[in-house]
Amino acid sequence: MATAAIFSSLRRRRSPSLDAFLAPVDLSGVSLVQTLASISTEVVSCFSGVRFSFQRRNARSLIRKIEIFVVLFEFLVDSGWGSRNSTSSSSTALLCLKELYLLLYRSKILVDYCAQSSKLWLLLQNPSISGYFHDLNQEISTLLDVFPVNDLGLSDDIREQIELLQRQAGKSRLYIDKHDESLRDAFYSFLDGFENGKIPNSAALRSFFQEKLGIRDSMSCRTEIEFLEEQIVNHDGDLEPTGSVINGFVAITRYCRFLLFGFEDDGLEWRIENPKKPRKGFVAQEIGDTFITVPKDFVCPISLDLMTDPVIISTGQTYDRSSISRWIEEGHCTCPKTGQMLMDSRIVPNRALKNLIVQWCTASGISYESEFTDSPNEAFASALPTRAAVEANKATVSILIQYLADGSEAAQTVAAREIRLLAKTGKENRAFIAEAGAIPHLRRLLKSENAVAQENSVTAMLNLSIYEKNKSRIMEEDDCLESIVSVLVKGLTVEAQENAAATLFSLSAVHEYKKRIAIVDQCVEALASLLQNGTPRGKKDAVTALYNLSTHPENCSRMIEGGGVASLVGALKNEGVAEEAAGALALLVRQSLGAEAIGREESAVAGLMGMMRCGTPRGKENAVAALLELCRSGGAAAAEKVLRAPAIAGLLQTLLFTGTKRARRKAASLARVFQRRENAAMRSGGYGFVGNSNGNRDGGSFTTDVSVPISISISVPVL
Repeated sequence: MATAAIFSSLRRRRSPSLDAFLAPVDLSGVSLVQTLASISTEVVSCFSGVRFSFQRRNARSLIRKIEIFVVLFEFLVDSGWGSRNSTSSSSTALLCLKELYLLLYRSKILVDYCAQSSKLWLLLQNPSISGYFHDLNQEISTLLDVFPVNDLGLSDDIREQIELLQRQAGKSRLYIDKHDESLRDAFYSFLDGFENGKIPNSAALRSFFQEKLGIRDSMSCRTEIEFLEEQIVNHDGDLEPTGSVINGFVAITRYCRFLLFGFEDDGLEWRIENPKKPRKGFVAQEIGDTFITVPKDFVCPISLDLMTDPVIISTGQTYDRSSISRWIEEGHCTCPKTGQMLMDSRIVPNRALKNLIVQWCTASGISYESEFTDSPNEAFASALPTRAAVEANKATVSILIQYLADGSEAAQTVAAREIRLLAKTGKENRAFIAEAGAIPHLRRLLKSENAVAQENSVTAMLNLSIYEKNKSRIMEEDDCLESIVSVLVKGLTVEAQENAAATLFSLSAVHEYKKRIAIVDQCVEALASLLQNGTPRGKKDAVTALYNLSTHPENCSRMIEGGGVASLVGALKNEGVAEEAAGALALLVRQSLGAEAIGREESAVAGLMGMMRCGTPRGKENAVAALLELCRSGGAAAAEKVLRAPAIAGLLQTLLFTGTKRARRKAASLARVFQRRENAAMRSGGYGFVGNSNGNRDGGSFTTDVSVPISISISVPVL
């Protein structure tokens, strides 16, 4: 059961104070009763007049109990209880008041939750939340049983009220509102209808959402959806109902949002006055974040940064996935923190810690994004779609496409955004969105003068393209590829240009599309420009797209003419994209045309050597492979530049001992080239490679490892 769910939604409300779970050990008797009076008065004043959507009887009953405590605490404050002059203080009374402090704080959180939380979530959790109220009643009853009423010097009137409260609390039973349960059953009946392929009657849906729940506008509906999705992300695996079932309720609510409220204003800013102006707030946020103390348990012991994907290794220590993966790939077999030998190289996601990090970041106002499969978006997507969710989403998509086809500019923008969001969560959605005919309408929006519409349409296209069958649908749509490239070249926002590049990367995963993409006018030029001048994310999108295009042998000349080679050489200086850039160059250099072009680039050799010195294991592989091919096919001048480069001998020797298997093979081959050149020119020994017997064994043969594929890890972003 999701008992933690009662304190879960950090997006819509503050997390509970630690005071809710710790007794106030540092408060004296006087301070304690003053604090109790303040808390209880606050609860009564804030919630007495609230009209609760659910848990009305339970909430009001609890507030009435607290009203009696207010009278008690005010009397104790006025009488000076707990002061040195007080004769009624006792250790038992002090202990009971501290326990009462905890109960009051928990009561405040529970009542506040019922007053402000999502209506649909309260409805789904109705039995559990009723249980929380009952548990509080039981604890209050137990506390009053041992409460030293006679030791406090109370007036007869207050004593009678406390004794009456004690009797009432002892008789309290679990109460689940029948009206609330009937609404809960109705919500489940809608789910059953979609599960059986029957769309519920619109009048019944309208009555349920608008009249009975009071959800009367698009914005309220959207807020409910976001809250339910958040529960799936934060508590999947500890939910009742399960994440898959809640996913179905999300789909129903989304369908009702557009069925009942259409495309009325829901807070979306669908016009941007200055689209070229970058979004503000990120720099300020980064500066602000530097002044926030990150809990030490959330910091990776290797990188000393906040962990984005914490994983556990065999010694039981937790590290960020990227840091420990690199540590292991570099050949280390001990735990970085403890020095213990690793029993194996398996890493297990630490989901409990990740949930805590996500909640801490949300509460602290820090953006949190994980590049791995356990990201919040994918956690939501991991809730397996039920038939009800699929059918509800299909019904929603039919409405969205209708508005894409003939709606107003605002409606088309909202529809494109919703299709983008739906296409984030699984291949089923991506499949039926395309089958329903969304791609032609999205293609038209790519040329929109509305920046938000264009950005949402190209991002929807990106998300749809991840599904393999949709790649052909996009490529076969007339003028669709050219429109995507047009957004890349002159998109109205930076995000639109970046997502266009990511879409081209996704489409270029199909070999026969690589050449078609590369020959589109300005495509390679725009990718090269983005790699040189884009944001860190834009550079990543561009380099992965250029890498994919480089794998087609007929694209080499286009990569040279369009500036792709020059931009890849320049990217070797950028740690974030250097590995992919070296991989693309290692592919292009296999052709004499590409080798000559790379050899003409002044910084190519220095950049590749820098990768050999400081790059990742895969980056070093690709760098030494590119240098080897440069010596073979780049011409005498390029080979001379490589072989005369400072420190080349030391770098090769280091790689021969510490590199991956493929890197060692490439380094040995390059060392042989180096030795033969020196032997021919100087008729003397080499530069420290004579001890490598493998290097001397097959002197004239260089063809055995040329066909080894370039290894590089890249993934399509889902936005």
